[in-house]
Amino acid sequence: MHGTFVQDSEVDMITIRKSDDRGHADHGWLKARHTFSFANYYDPDHVQFRSLRVMNEDRIAPANGFGTHPHRDMEIVTYMLDGALAHKDSMGHGAVLHRDEVQVMTAGTGVTHSEFNDSESEPVHLLQIWIEPEARGLAPQYDQRAFAPDEKTNTLKTIASPDGADGSLTIHQDVRIHAAILKDGRAVTARLAAGRHAWVQVARGVAIVNGQPLSAGDGAAISDEEALIVSAPDQAEILLFDLA
Repeated sequence: MHGTFVQDSEVDMITIRKSDDRGHADHGWLKARHTFSFANYYDPDHVQFRSLRVMNEDRIAPANGFGTHPHRDMEIVTYMLDGALAHKDSMGHGAVLHRDEVQVMTAGTGVTHSEFNDSESEPVHLLQIWIEPEARGLAPQYDQRAFAPDEKTNTLKTIASPDGADGSLTIHQDVRIHAAILKDGRAVTARLAAGRHAWVQVARGVAIVNGQPLSAGDGAAISDEEALIVSAPDQAEILLFDLA
């Protein structure tokens, strides 16, 4: 199932999903934006893009978080933007994630975990991403890694892939996730093989994607393009997904 994605704004084959058009949840301790249908937010026009099922931007208040809850048959990627997130799971892992760290959890046959803001005073800001796996019933797995800003500056650093290329974390789907911090007017170029698709998510700043400006929180679905040229007039941080 690849779901549907209705065009909000289109130039060539770039479809923009504006930040303010996303689903919104405010639980007091949690303020979340949902690019795709999630929990109580359902929009049949924005279910997923290819195997990218969830793109949530979460802000978690100090000393709050998600109690123990289950997942199964999903690749869950957490990209930390600010703060400290304490993670515990039924596989026996316990860790505190900080800015520039990435966590991948293969839920597979089933896991439970909790996620709490580890600070009494500072909020947590993160992107949580769910990707449909290549198969159901995989063995649960967990991994994490810090990707220093220098590794991502003015280059597309692979942070997750099906083969662990370039020191990336492993995910069980034909998807490659790249991160970039763009500075000094520099641009990065991503080439898409025939039949491939891309999603660009702007985490901070303003990025220009094939001439189209995207602000923080904006995303863009890209199909039938041979190349993506991404730049920033000032500074921006982006994720780029290369999808089957």
